[in-house]
Amino acid sequence: MGFLRIGIILLIGIAIIGSVNGDENESFRKRPTIVKMVKGTKMCVKDWECNKLSKFCCNLTITDYLDTDQFELLFAKRNSPVAHAVGFWDYGSFINAAALYQPLGFGTTGGKKMQMKEIAAFLGHVGSKTTCGYGVATGGPLAWGLCYNKEMSPSQDYCDDYFKLTYPCTPGAQYYGRGALPIYWNYNYGAIGEALKLNLLDHPEYIEQNATMAFQAAIWRWMNPMKKGQPSAHDAFVGNWKPTKNDTLSKRLPGFGTTMNILYGDSVCGQGDVDAMNNIISHFQYYLDLMGVGREEAGPHEVLTCGDQKAFNPTAAPAAAS
Repeated sequence: MGFLRIGIILLIGIAIIGSVNGDENESFRKRPTIVKMVKGTKMCVKDWECNKLSKFCCNLTITDYLDTDQFELLFAKRNSPVAHAVGFWDYGSFINAAALYQPLGFGTTGGKKMQMKEIAAFLGHVGSKTTCGYGVATGGPLAWGLCYNKEMSPSQDYCDDYFKLTYPCTPGAQYYGRGALPIYWNYNYGAIGEALKLNLLDHPEYIEQNATMAFQAAIWRWMNPMKKGQPSAHDAFVGNWKPTKNDTLSKRLPGFGTTMNILYGDSVCGQGDVDAMNNIISHFQYYLDLMGVGREEAGPHEVLTCGDQKAFNPTAAPAAAS
């Protein structure tokens, strides 16, 4: 009888421990993937993170290969006391923003290596554009991405009256740089606001107040072309874009270099081996290393850089003096 009582107590104890462990891990579980065949193509829905029927949702999702600890490693100094956006940026905001775009292929295109490379590429741009790192900074100059969430000392309001009919400036609003890939000018706030269904023309400050919105705006820029007939940074990086003869003559090839051309044009590209370009590349390579992919996967020089590329959208040359 004593043995029976002990046995029952042990079984109850095991059941309780199992129940506790199950509850503890419940938040990390994903619902089973829903799979359907649509016109011969396998399509999936994967819980909240990839929640629209898409072929890309059949692949790994970003949380499968980038977790909180890795995000902290990539942006190790962003909450240091000397940083300018302490407590603003976090992993959850990035993942929630990315959930809008994973069904469209953001971080879900190709195999695991390509997926990780794209996230390293995107975050390489983000890190370089929000860094306050410098040569002898603690942890190295590349550990300070996401230090800023806005331009600290704007020199102007960035209101262009040329767009007063389509994206009119709101009295009192300032359209200075904000976000993970900083947005400038009323027409950019207007276009991105339309896409995200946010009233950014009246309230550009939303981007510096909400990290998820800031990441959404940046990912939208990554996923969409500047003009019709041109590739998005996403398509240029993952290989969806096929260069024309003119692209090839302009030294524009699929890869990281062309993402800089798309996002920054001749402010970075077509100027040879300049610091502005090399800083972005260095962040990309640094994140590849930290994510375990390795910088050797960044590609050869002609793919990685844009120093010899002609800009897709050249800046208008100043008029010659008469």
